[in-house]
Amino acid sequence: MIVEKELWGNIPLLHIHTENMNEETPVVIFLHGFTSAKEHNLHYAYQLVGRGVRVLLPDAKLHGDRSEGLTEMQLSLHFWDIVLNSIHEVEQLYNELKNKKLLLNDEIGIAGTSMGGIVTSGCLKRYDWIKTAAVCMGAPSFTKLAEYQLQQFAKNGVNLPMSEEEVQQTNELLAKYDVSLTPDKFAERPVLFWHGELDKTVPFKETYDFYLTLRKYYETNPENLKFLANKKAGHAVSRDGMLAATEWLAQHLA
Repeated sequence: MIVEKELWGNIPLLHIHTENMNEETPVVIFLHGFTSAKEHNLHYAYQLVGRGVRVLLPDAKLHGDRSEGLTEMQLSLHFWDIVLNSIHEVEQLYNELKNKKLLLNDEIGIAGTSMGGIVTSGCLKRYDWIKTAAVCMGAPSFTKLAEYQLQQFAKNGVNLPMSEEEVQQTNELLAKYDVSLTPDKFAERPVLFWHGELDKTVPFKETYDFYLTLRKYYETNPENLKFLANKKAGHAVSRDGMLAATEWLAQHLA
């Protein structure tokens, strides 16, 4: 297994592959969580490369090698900007894969944990070239998660520097990336959800309720949609969840 630290455009990433991989090798872009960084997901890459999948682990804006030393609270004020930026950068990485002749047949999957799972959900709305996805602790509904976050800030006595008009403008922008508003965009592509039932950061119920709604859009191919719930897990993916996500991705890529 070869781990190369590279810069694709303005995006620092780890490129994990083997010597015998070529342009016909399937690819997974795996996205890290909030306050995390690319190298923290090498265990996902290890499993995928072992199954014959090339992996890209990019750093999100203001994270990892792109850090500007912000506190977690300061970072949280940029949360949705980071998410939307990552959605656009996934397309940039896809184009770079094509330019570098590392992706011939669009055998590509997108996956991530927490913020990375949220980005993955947005990508499923925007990009029909995604063949398969794994959403771990992610929220398909951007607008509902944003509302929940504001409630949590208020509950903790944090006053955000946002007017009601700015909140409304943000919600209107997020709606353009909110796949829960257009579930037909899943187009019966193979998608796995994993979520801990005790998650207080990205609430379990919203994601599971969306999955129940989504099932009617998979009536022709119900096997392409799967939800794994962990009754004991909070906001952390279990080993079983990690193995299930990587197995799903490898299984649905040629």
